[in-house]
Amino acid sequence: MSSSEPQEPSAPSSEPPSSDQSISKKAAKKEAMKQEKLRRRQETALASAASKLAVDEDDPLAGNYGDIPMEELQSKTPVDPSRWTRVENLEKSLEGKHVMIRGRAQAIRPVGKKMAFLVVRESGFTVQCLVQAQQDLVSVQMVKYAAALSRESVIDVEGLVSVPSEPIKGATQQVEVQVRKLYCVSRALPTLPINLEDAARSEAEIEKALQAGEQLVRVNQDTRLNFRVLDLRTPANQGIFSIQSQVENAFRQFLLSEGFRQIHTPKLIAGSSEGGAAVFRLDYKGHPACLAQSPQLHKQMAICADFGRVFEIGPVFRAEDSFTHRHLCEFTGLDVEMEIKKHYFEVMDIVDRLFVSIFDSLNQNCKKDLEAVAHQYPFEPLKYLRQTLRLTYEEGVQMLKDAGVEIEPFGDLNTEAERKLGQLVLEKYGTEFYILYRYPLAVRPFYTMPCYDNPQYSNSFDVFIRGEEIISGAQRVHNAEMLEKRAESCGIDVKTISTYIDSFRYGAPTHGGFGVGLERVVMLFCGLNNIRKASLYPRDPLRIAP
Repeated sequence: MSSSEPQEPSAPSSEPPSSDQSISKKAAKKEAMKQEKLRRRQETALASAASKLAVDEDDPLAGNYGDIPMEELQSKTPVDPSRWTRVENLEKSLEGKHVMIRGRAQAIRPVGKKMAFLVVRESGFTVQCLVQAQQDLVSVQMVKYAAALSRESVIDVEGLVSVPSEPIKGATQQVEVQVRKLYCVSRALPTLPINLEDAARSEAEIEKALQAGEQLVRVNQDTRLNFRVLDLRTPANQGIFSIQSQVENAFRQFLLSEGFRQIHTPKLIAGSSEGGAAVFRLDYKGHPACLAQSPQLHKQMAICADFGRVFEIGPVFRAEDSFTHRHLCEFTGLDVEMEIKKHYFEVMDIVDRLFVSIFDSLNQNCKKDLEAVAHQYPFEPLKYLRQTLRLTYEEGVQMLKDAGVEIEPFGDLNTEAERKLGQLVLEKYGTEFYILYRYPLAVRPFYTMPCYDNPQYSNSFDVFIRGEEIISGAQRVHNAEMLEKRAESCGIDVKTISTYIDSFRYGAPTHGGFGVGLERVVMLFCGLNNIRKASLYPRDPLRIAP
């Protein structure tokens, strides 16, 4: 297991790859031709749309609408940013005020030749804008221009804020902007690869429609990831990555308040940091090297350098052929290492307070984001205790045995066993967040300290959310000779980590730490069914783009 995210044997994929795990040259050529035809059709459609959007120069109000010339978008004229109003700040108190907003044309609905409604979206907030022909204010030609805009185009709107007598159902803001000027900054293709309305639809909506005899478009996972930039615009995805940002921020702020120092360790290293073959190997100026599976070795070396308490937020690389719902080849690790005085429970104490603090922060500061995620991917709020439950590994194994699940006492828990134990813990203790400690030594990395009273066990722990592991941690071996023996027994070439082992020969304090996968925390807190939903641009054994 790793301190950042435990390594597990490759499991059958919930989304299995193709039989040869690759696209044939013939199929790739066919796909390339298909994409080229699509590109040409889109260019033709774009040219056609451009002609429709041409400003009528005979219109006396032609200066109030149209495409902004490129030279104006090349930072030609400075403008005071305070003149602009964010969509989320459009409130009833601004009634009668003149505002300037920029956003995407989410929806366009013409009503005859003299009226069109635009829904403008900025950072997940939307406002309804009315373009209505009025003498000396808005021309019929401007209404035509507005109606012909392509959805998802970036537009500038200037107008007056009004408060309709009836609630506005199709927008987050309960005001309307009476448009006086309308300019296009960047026009989207008339036909997009995926429709945002389809991408934002929940499974519950699709099932409800099917029961009513109606078939709605379902955007599958691969299509979403192929056109990730569009998919990320949905309210749920905007929420997911705001939540992810808050997790990282809360993690950093808590540890800084506890006297930890943020560090940045190298991602190019000479040898494996975890053991095994699951590393990305490369040539480093004529020398063999690999991408770091975790910052484990270097964060321990920082403790040997008297840094006392350190943490890192950075990329972690795993070359495992795991096609499961919770594994990635690259993820963001949240790693911690600290001196301990007497017992590795001091590390567990930090984990306890840190994650209760993170969960509290999410519930307090991300209410709208959590609602947006839950609207598309319904989930129950996480149940956790003010003081985190701790069970020994043996106690966990016994709970499983009592429930009829046989577990190898000195082996590891597989995914099904973890989920079953999570269910049993929830039923008995009323929490979905708990710590399991004193794991068998055989399933832990070489740098894990054995138990003083039974060398078959270790001073280590895992932490679980909703029946799935998110944290692996332990007291570390701080004795160079013991480290060498442990590394050799795990099949690691000691020469490749000699500088790491040597750092313990100069006097090393007792210490311990843990690692967390950021994407996995977000996935499980939000009850998502796939870690790819919590990764901005996921990297797995079959995907290295976009």
